[in-house]
Amino acid sequence: MSDLAGKIQSDLVAAMKNKDELKLSVLRMLKSAMQLAQVEKGKENALTDDDVLVLVRRLIKQRVEAAEMYKSGGAADRAERELAEAQVLEIYQPAQLSDEDILKIVAKVAEETGAAGPKDMGKMMGKTMAAVKGQADGNRVKSAVQHYLNQLVQ
Repeated sequence: MSDLAGKIQSDLVAAMKNKDELKLSVLRMLKSAMQLAQVEKGKENALTDDDVLVLVRRLIKQRVEAAEMYKSGGAADRAERELAEAQVLEIYQPAQLSDEDILKIVAKVAEETGAAGPKDMGKMMGKTMAAVKGQADGNRVKSAVQHYLNQLVQ
């Protein structure tokens, strides 16, 4: 069991003891997603912390998208619940990079790939997302890459 999976399990037990319903339901959902991923990966290959982080990011994204849908549909209370669930999951995310750090990574990737303008967006995004490894939201990375590439053209 990975370190992160162990922390999630101990937090699940603590939520049970504290009768924290929101955290308990979110951690049960996460644990279920982890078990499903483990079955897909196979018994002999244990989930790594990176695998768990990918699951956490996916679940956060689902919660945020669902909250937006609920808000647009007029169900503000359900949207708040989804956002509260996303906040519980945020605990398991690595520390997020600052905008300056993202720009430094973008500049380094641009130098490595020889990016010359907006046409290199796809090449830049793939390598930059791999470099930040979940420490920055994809939208923040996308805007940093676009900003950088647009500056090259001017």
